[in-house]
Amino acid sequence: MEPVLANLTAQLRLQRARRGLSIEDLAAASGVSRSMISDIERGAKVPSVLVLARLATALDVTVSRLLGEDQPEPVILLRASGQPTLTDPSGWERRILSPNLPGVEFELIRTAVPAGVVIGAFAAHAPGSREYVAVESGRLLVTLDGVEHLLAAGDALYYAGDRTHAFANPGAKRCVYYTAMHVAGRHDLPEARG
Repeated sequence: MEPVLANLTAQLRLQRARRGLSIEDLAAASGVSRSMISDIERGAKVPSVLVLARLATALDVTVSRLLGEDQPEPVILLRASGQPTLTDPSGWERRILSPNLPGVEFELIRTAVPAGVVIGAFAAHAPGSREYVAVESGRLLVTLDGVEHLLAAGDALYYAGDRTHAFANPGAKRCVYYTAMHVAGRHDLPEARG
């Protein structure tokens, strides 16, 4: 089993247990089927990036929290080779550039999207969540609760993360953009017992 997948299976079970959620509860909250969640927790299936994002959102954590353990050190160097990278079957790639800090649900992400690819919609995060997007190259269409915002290289966008947000590359060239995200919620939950 790949280290990222091994971390995912353990972290998904841990985060679900910390919140006292059954698989059925998480399925209802995330819109991900019970069987898919069970398969992920057993390491039998690798979820798509969107499925992973739905699970993280339902648990009020970042995707990176589901992929790794806390790193409490005061200085953390993340070499490119050690950064979790998720690639969707449609060709877009999400690279997580931030470490997991204890009690902090913040994520810095680099996303590369081939020309003409629609990433899809992400569920709204908890109230108080924030997202910042900055486009390095290409064009990015960001749709927030049905309202479209077309960004070009150098453009940036802030939005409250408690709304549905969708991304697509409508251009003829590859798009690279960065997202800085803070997920609000209850992060001071005690560790699961037993």
